[in-house]
Amino acid sequence: METDGLIVVDKPAGMTSHDVVARIRRLAKTRRVGHGGTLDPMATGVLIIGVNRATRLLTYVIGASKSYTATIRLGESTITDDAEGDVTARADASATPDDAIRSGLAAQTGDILQVPSAVSAIKIKGERAYKRVRQGEEVEIPARPVTISRLDVLDIRHGETTVDVDIDVTCSSGTYIRAIARDLGATLSVGGHLTALRRTAVGGMTLAESSTLETLESRAPDVISLPMADAARRAFPQHRQATAEETGTLRHGGPLATAGITGPYPVFSPDGLLLAIVNEQSGRARPEIVLSPA
Repeated sequence: METDGLIVVDKPAGMTSHDVVARIRRLAKTRRVGHGGTLDPMATGVLIIGVNRATRLLTYVIGASKSYTATIRLGESTITDDAEGDVTARADASATPDDAIRSGLAAQTGDILQVPSAVSAIKIKGERAYKRVRQGEEVEIPARPVTISRLDVLDIRHGETTVDVDIDVTCSSGTYIRAIARDLGATLSVGGHLTALRRTAVGGMTLAESSTLETLESRAPDVISLPMADAARRAFPQHRQATAEETGTLRHGGPLATAGITGPYPVFSPDGLLLAIVNEQSGRARPEIVLSPA
């Protein structure tokens, strides 16, 4: 039974990412559990959980691209930019042309500057933005560069006063999907918020290989989806196999000769054991983390 690795969880609605971590700690019978990128309580889908030594891989998982399906409601603004917050304004959006909706979303693709939602975990002067908002403060968060590499419109449904827009998005880490909804509503002067969000992929790890908490409960404590070596191969686009001599060097934290690979990337022993994550700098491939010590 593997005790170190990643778990691809299909997070249910109504749970925080911390709730899922707490559940996995109980199932895996270890305190060394963390997650690779928060999902809001209303969101469902792919949440990557690291167990034991694999928690050290989560830094790299967090930076991976993400994919989502989501539903935007035009005609209503909320304080949180999603369905969990109180409605702050309403407008009749029913006559909004489909072409205008598509154009407004197209303008948010590529390398853009995005202002995160005010009700977010970003720290402003040392305190989480959402705490300041809940204390009645006006919060201004500076725009940040993000990349939205794909933003497809799946469906547009016109109601009596609102319009629901289903989208499929692939974006860089740090992108707020609810900010896309807010900004589309602002562009169209009708307001907007997110009513549904499902993460379908984190890097190369998708819903297709995810497990529900109920399934993991039935398998406990054998809950690992991807053992260490498999997890590293899935989390990084390129990897390298070390020689026997290089394996000894890496296990002692020493550098290797470069291989011309843009890092960071994993290095494996001749028998497939994950040794380290290295990065090539100043003519050497130096370990950032050693995962198979001497």
